[in-house]
Amino acid sequence: MTCARDILEALDHPAAVIGPDGQARLTNAALLACGADLEALAALIPGDHRETLGPDGAVIAWSVRDMPDGERLLTGRPASATLGAREHYLAALSHELRTPLNGVLGMAGLLAETKLAAEQKAYLGSLRDCGEHLLGLVNDVLDLARLDAGQVTLHPAPLDPSRPMQTVVELLSPRAHAKGLDIAWTAPAGVPQVLADEGRVRQILFNLAGNAVKFTEAGGVLLSVETRPGRPGRTLLRFVVADTGPGVPEAQRERIFEAFAQADPQHAARSDSTGLGLAIVRRLTAAHGGTAGLDCPPEGGSRFWFEAEFPIAAPAATDRPLAGRVVVVASPSAIVRQAAGGQVEAAGGRAILVGALADLKTAPDGATVLIDHALAAGRKRLKPVADRPSVILVTPEARNQIGRYRAAGFGAYLIKPLRAASLVERVLAVSGEAEASILTHDERATPEPQAAVRVLLAEDNPINALLARSLLEREGCVVSRAVTGLEAVEAGAGGVFDLILMDLRMPGLDGLEAARALRARGCRTPILALTANAFEEDRRACLIAGMDDFLTKPLEQPVLRAMLRRWTHPGWTRPAQDAKLTA
Repeated sequence: MTCARDILEALDHPAAVIGPDGQARLTNAALLACGADLEALAALIPGDHRETLGPDGAVIAWSVRDMPDGERLLTGRPASATLGAREHYLAALSHELRTPLNGVLGMAGLLAETKLAAEQKAYLGSLRDCGEHLLGLVNDVLDLARLDAGQVTLHPAPLDPSRPMQTVVELLSPRAHAKGLDIAWTAPAGVPQVLADEGRVRQILFNLAGNAVKFTEAGGVLLSVETRPGRPGRTLLRFVVADTGPGVPEAQRERIFEAFAQADPQHAARSDSTGLGLAIVRRLTAAHGGTAGLDCPPEGGSRFWFEAEFPIAAPAATDRPLAGRVVVVASPSAIVRQAAGGQVEAAGGRAILVGALADLKTAPDGATVLIDHALAAGRKRLKPVADRPSVILVTPEARNQIGRYRAAGFGAYLIKPLRAASLVERVLAVSGEAEASILTHDERATPEPQAAVRVLLAEDNPINALLARSLLEREGCVVSRAVTGLEAVEAGAGGVFDLILMDLRMPGLDGLEAARALRARGCRTPILALTANAFEEDRRACLIAGMDDFLTKPLEQPVLRAMLRRWTHPGWTRPAQDAKLTA
């Protein structure tokens, strides 16, 4: 008689039976041989997905399904087997569409830096708007096609839930500020770290917040997170994106989560609206085993949300660095006041929120005062509150005001959207409770030049190479170009570069093969993938090949600058003579 163990052993891929208590009851030899962390995998539930590296470097995709009596069957298969002809076609289509768009948008950006007549600037602005809309449409259509095909693989890792919120508001802040909107985030104390796919959580939040910015004309957008107890070892997180826009009619609140649906027929004519963002949100939320929805409070606006249960990776932080401190937040924006106040209280402080300068006269003794530059409202200069340590809040666009506020007596500045860690540091610094220089640096305020960073650019497309070279040289980099994968290997192996930008599609050796060859020859220089492929599988393939990070075309100056700052510093490579490459 055949038993369950015999069936499990007959499988040629890793498998195990997990009991209702989360313990492995049966495992086969293939699972033990793959070296996977069985305790971590046993926490998976149906709908969860995870990938691990086997002893041979191959990627194993894990999934779970329910069995009778509360048991679960855990199985692992080679990840490459999950990619069919449709997915490879979509990846190739993504590359072919995004490559020329990279050239169009990139060259338009370079042209915008030249002297143009007012009429030419207007034409160029329309050109860029249309190109960016087309790029967004390409991204959304391809992503939705993959999601409809069921290709949603989650890659959980320890995550502070505030991190994707901060990233999203900083990415969207230029768009929001250009419309005169505020955008901010806040998280309460007591939110634990969870095991989650940061990229997918960020994508959901970006689509929700981007939608809010798009249809909000006054006020702003606030991202927040709420937590409730879940099943043992898990917590239920609800991320909320609230805006001060027109709201959504009740009859349309379910329909707008469908592909190409619009709450208002007039929205369909907008050049910046694809009608796909919320459909993608719903599919990604379902992949997390969660739900997404919309509330429209009586006072107006919209509250989009998504919630799901996540395994707890680490308990919530217990330190309260602002305990016993009072912080007054003065801003005409309710969004800024609520976000800053929430961050103060999450750090253990007491927040007093005021909307006008006149209200600062009653600031308590010993309080630290945060004053929004937006309160200037025609005044030549804001002044700090007498006998109160004061911090000025400015947008990156108003960074030229920082020196003036320093001269006026402000002890520090904060860049909007506010970062919780920076807020705490500045409050303690101006209060004399922590060592910090006056107006401690925030990289969003002023770009830091890269001192003659030596970059190897491996790119066969002449237009994309010209664009990348121009952006790099604006950052003070010294650029050499390779036009084939083999040439990139020969040049990069010499160890004369601080950074290598590697296109994935080149004649001869492709970017992945070139990266493997460089690592095999002992090259330790950071390698950044440079590609028009936009899927998560592409990113993982780059990391497995030995690359360090991933740059998606079209290249953007702020993103490139951040990558240079992250990956270039003294000590990466040894001094040597210049590589012999042609431009």
